[in-house]
Amino acid sequence: MFPDRFNLATALLDHNVDAGRGDKPALLWRDESHTYAQLVEASTRLAHGFGDLGLRMEERVLLALPDRPEFCHAWFATLRAGAVFAMVNTVLTPDDYRYYLEYTRARIAVVDAALAETFASLAAESPHLRAIVVSGGETSHAAPDLTAARAALGDAAARVSIHAMATLIDTSDATPFVADTHKHDIAGWLFTSGSTGHPKAAVHFHEDFAFNIEMYAKDVLGIRESDVTAGVPKLFFGYATGTNLMFPFAVGATTALFSERSTPETIFDVCTKYQPTILTSVPTMIGKMLALDAEQGPFDLSALRLVLSAGEKLPDHLQEQWMERFGVEILDGIGSAELFHIYISNRPGAVRFGSLGQTVPGYDCRVVNDEGREVAHGDVGRLWVRGESAALCYWQDHVKSKETFAGDLVMTGDMFRQDADGYFYYEGRADELLKVGGVWVAPHQIEDCLLAHPDVVEAAVIGWRDADNLEKPKAFVVLGPGAEPEPQRIGELQAWVKTHLAPYKYPREVEFLSDLPKNDRGKVDRKALKARS
Repeated sequence: MFPDRFNLATALLDHNVDAGRGDKPALLWRDESHTYAQLVEASTRLAHGFGDLGLRMEERVLLALPDRPEFCHAWFATLRAGAVFAMVNTVLTPDDYRYYLEYTRARIAVVDAALAETFASLAAESPHLRAIVVSGGETSHAAPDLTAARAALGDAAARVSIHAMATLIDTSDATPFVADTHKHDIAGWLFTSGSTGHPKAAVHFHEDFAFNIEMYAKDVLGIRESDVTAGVPKLFFGYATGTNLMFPFAVGATTALFSERSTPETIFDVCTKYQPTILTSVPTMIGKMLALDAEQGPFDLSALRLVLSAGEKLPDHLQEQWMERFGVEILDGIGSAELFHIYISNRPGAVRFGSLGQTVPGYDCRVVNDEGREVAHGDVGRLWVRGESAALCYWQDHVKSKETFAGDLVMTGDMFRQDADGYFYYEGRADELLKVGGVWVAPHQIEDCLLAHPDVVEAAVIGWRDADNLEKPKAFVVLGPGAEPEPQRIGELQAWVKTHLAPYKYPREVEFLSDLPKNDRGKVDRKALKARS
């Protein structure tokens, strides 16, 4: 499908200039508009700058940047240099960044100005790090003051340098440059959510990303040049790197970025200002937007033609409420770091509430038993997915790699059932199912039931051991405005579940929280919830 000599920077960015779209806005941020030609020049200069700092092909570049133009400059410069991107959140602890520097052996770290001193302090114990490149300032052209960060380098100053990205771009060579990479050269690492231990990286070729763009973005979403994309998840998360960077750039569309934290107020503001046609979201934010609209609306989302949801199962009632209120289809689907992006999805005009949709073209998705044999329609089993975007391995985890990957086959830990029409229904993670009274219970069923209660805005269910050391469901619940966490409300919610589900599924314990803990991918942090029990 793709030529042997292939580089994502050319396929996603440079081709737009060649197609006559050089002057078209590619990226909107605050009041700035950046054209495709400007992004080509900035990433080219930065790639030369990376080379001057000692970066070589195949080495990792660690990106810890907010959603702003510099993220695009650094991401494409890394690919252009033939190096490997590794993207992390900007709100982690120094210990987290220490782990990522050690794990990736990054030659260069490109970081936000707010993280400059932290990374400079870590440089002394990072033997592979040779340069820190800092972005920041009120505009994308401002060079941050690096005095304090350089002082923090201490003993590492002899081998680690620190530079302002804006200055590096302004002073570097502008000669056109793209490394002569093979389609099976490594392009990027996508980190797992780290539900057990430290996150591990799924290692991907240039071709992997391009394959999913063709099959999902172009074939299923039908993304087109006239689209404007915006998203709730941040660009460091592969879900958003796809929908809010790779997908629009692949067809010459426009992406709208914002650096602020994703809140329902911010998302409505972004939709008002930039009028996106495709919004990438997650179930929690969809619920919060509906709640804010009911409280402070109505808000206008008339420019949208599609909303995407992934990360966690989208409850039926949220789909119904959204469709009734805004009239815009939500395409719920499932993807993973192991396959880069979505491989099962609902399609425009063929959404089935409660389902994650049908197999994306180019992928082979099957529900199998413990022996790997396909189960009958309606039966629950483990999902196996075969596709050309499958990762090569988990870096430095050969045992887990052998358990998960077999060529282009990914043996997931997700439990599904499939109906006769080819629609897939999520039944939970294999390691999260609860055995209550000898019967398997999927936590998401209880969560969906609780979320249907008019006073509940968030809910998560985990396994909890009672006084007899028997596993029972425990619910963590966030109540909506005006609903108080009074003792009698526990019995009310338990009765609600007993009425709507089999009685044995009701949560034996209910704990009220002001907000559910989330991991750096925006998913509910079940490990943190289990630590509370």
